[in-house]
Amino acid sequence: MMAIAVAVSLLLLIPVAAEESSADGGVNVENQKAPWRIHTLFSVECQDYFDWQTVGLVHSYKKAQQPGPITRLLSCTEEERRRYKGMGLAPTLEVPSMTRNPKTDDWYPAINKPAGVAHWLKHSKDAENVDWVVILDADMIIRGPIIPWELGAEKGKAVAAYYGYLIGCDNILARLHTKHPEYCDKVGGLLAMHIEDLRALAPMWLSKTEEVREDRAHWGTNFTGDIYGLGWISEMYGYAFGAAEVGLRHKIRDDLMIYPGYVPRPGTEPILLHYGLPFKVGNWSFSKSEHHEDRIVYDCNRFFPLPPYPKEVELLESNPDIRRSLFLSIECINTLNEGLLIHHAHMGCPRPQWTKYLSFLQSRKFSELTKPKIYTRSSYLEQAKALNESARSRPKIHTLFSTECSSYFDWQTVGLVHSFRLSGQPGNITRLLSCTDEDLKKYNGHDLAPTHYVPSMSRHPLTSDWYPAINKPAAVLHWLNHVETDAEFIVILDADMILRGPITPWEYGAERGHPVSTPYEYLIGCDNELAKIHTRNPGACDKVGGVIIMHVEDLRKFAILWLHKTEEVRADKAHYATNFTGDIYSSGWISEMYGYSFGAAELNLRHIIRRDILIYPGYIPEPGVNYKVFHYGLRFFVGNWSFDKADWRGTDMVNTCWKKFPEPPTPSSLSRVDENALQRDLLSIECAEALNKALQLHHERRKCPVKSTINMHSALLGMKDDESKELVHKTRNLPVPKFSANVSQFRHQKIIDRSLRIWMIGIWTLSVVGFLVVISMVLSSRKGETSRIKMTRKKKPYTGLSEKNPYEMEVRSET
Repeated sequence: MMAIAVAVSLLLLIPVAAEESSADGGVNVENQKAPWRIHTLFSVECQDYFDWQTVGLVHSYKKAQQPGPITRLLSCTEEERRRYKGMGLAPTLEVPSMTRNPKTDDWYPAINKPAGVAHWLKHSKDAENVDWVVILDADMIIRGPIIPWELGAEKGKAVAAYYGYLIGCDNILARLHTKHPEYCDKVGGLLAMHIEDLRALAPMWLSKTEEVREDRAHWGTNFTGDIYGLGWISEMYGYAFGAAEVGLRHKIRDDLMIYPGYVPRPGTEPILLHYGLPFKVGNWSFSKSEHHEDRIVYDCNRFFPLPPYPKEVELLESNPDIRRSLFLSIECINTLNEGLLIHHAHMGCPRPQWTKYLSFLQSRKFSELTKPKIYTRSSYLEQAKALNESARSRPKIHTLFSTECSSYFDWQTVGLVHSFRLSGQPGNITRLLSCTDEDLKKYNGHDLAPTHYVPSMSRHPLTSDWYPAINKPAAVLHWLNHVETDAEFIVILDADMILRGPITPWEYGAERGHPVSTPYEYLIGCDNELAKIHTRNPGACDKVGGVIIMHVEDLRKFAILWLHKTEEVRADKAHYATNFTGDIYSSGWISEMYGYSFGAAELNLRHIIRRDILIYPGYIPEPGVNYKVFHYGLRFFVGNWSFDKADWRGTDMVNTCWKKFPEPPTPSSLSRVDENALQRDLLSIECAEALNKALQLHHERRKCPVKSTINMHSALLGMKDDESKELVHKTRNLPVPKFSANVSQFRHQKIIDRSLRIWMIGIWTLSVVGFLVVISMVLSSRKGETSRIKMTRKKKPYTGLSEKNPYEMEVRSET
């Protein structure tokens, strides 16, 4: 216990150590004299959700030895402020809440960021004594001092992180909202600039945020890149358009900030971890959205779920780049937990009991792993040169997948897009959505992914043949003809896939004339007369499919042949038989796969066939192979549990609140007798859990009611489980005039859920007390006089129950 106390005391000295190192030359920024004074800002609201983020950011600020003061811009309503208990968490400037816009009544919390910065500039004395400002988000961990001029910032040129998904800088959105669309930079996250630039920018940042937020006609994913289409990233566009308007340009750095789970570029050392997206390490995962109402800051000696130890991470991954990504992920959570440990000690919490994890946080090894990453001007120039060379050697990538307007493909889309974000796959992803005009009118899954809409070829316009698989080559061809892309390589996937890691041309050796793909050995038509009929180069026919990595120039020549050969093979009904195609159904269903192989053979595109990219769940993995893709196209089993995507063809998993697939067995329940079977089952469980996790996060984003509230209400109303689900499904699709209505309803239901529990506890307590009172009165009556007995009988004992059922009152108020 004494050792723990000493270790915690040492951790509490981090701020002092930071100041001393600044004084003796460690991070000496000209002793913070003009023109080198730095101030760090971040914006939050009065919520538990931001309190634990504040603890993590402020702790990392001290640990990283960031020069100058830090200020939390705290936006609260009067009601929130009266209940708020976190004023001591950081140096704070209270700013008026703009969450509910006083002019438009629009509910949009993100506007508090530019509003708070503008308020700080106007009302804070600190703003009068500063030269450089660093603006961060609360959900960040600082790994080293952020010194603007060392990173290349100068007057008129801010340093910022790259936000490539802000496609509105390239389209009509920019032309509508700034006079200088050519100056629109896709930036955000980290902002470092001169104070004079910020003074010019701040009012325009706020004004443009309001302007974009009010432009509901252009909230769509195709205009903004916002996959939810709810105008949620209006503040980011407000910044980009405001900066363009005042002529503020940016030195865009994509090496300084990284999302945990993404793979850093070789040779780079990020100084910011931005944990805005879910990430995982092995079977462990973290998502900030799961801790929205977590009072972990105020609960003594509580931590976030403990991540794997570094030694365990080393065994998880052999690829050094991916392993480095995993180390950054656990560093993020460990730093958050270290901040909580110190904060709880400041609160006066009792000393925590010794654990292996506490020992690790206080160890020299962890201290070495998380020591400040120092940038200097010379190291910046060296790294910039290395990055330029790396950029030339690392081509841009774009990922495509094809679906139709169907709930069957919607849940697959949710799973694939979720895994794409976790995988660290470079570049952007686009869903190629094939729909008839009639289907498109009824479709409500537009917000599930960045989408390119293409005409449906399911019913062929010339032959009337019904063959939905032809939509894949038709959609790729349509995308190439209608979208400008700067990507050098295109990765093409199927919707029924889960990404486990990045798929890159440089890792697998793809080059022009040599695409990379995975083996489809059952395409026996490459070896028989089918190939001789449908291609002039049957010797170049490769049995491949599933994952495709192809140079964009090869794809431009190939796409039309892929479509044409698919039509040709599909029309060749004389050769549908299994002995020609390998198709066990002899229905021509895999014509599109042959269309791919024969089209590639026509151009003599020879494939690099890699067996270590893709695995079907249920197959035994090769020892030591780290597969990057699950392809759950076939039924797979774990004991008595099984999953087949075809079983869910008619089920709306996406629009039915909290709908998910049957939970697979837990890894701990598996037999360890057969190592091959164990590894097979672990991968199968991982695939199923990834799908359910994606659905859970989707339902959270859609603001589904709290599950316990649904169950309670359906029970009180006498509903069966299926009936309650149907009610939820119907109410989910009711029109809501404002997004704020969804959120306020969500909060109201949480309040109801909490009040129900309080009522239950209260009634139970009062009932017990009433029962004891009755018993005591009965016992005392036996010893008393007869007259006393009569008097007692005339009185009604108080049981603590009101005339009306409190549960019924809650249900009525809800309905």
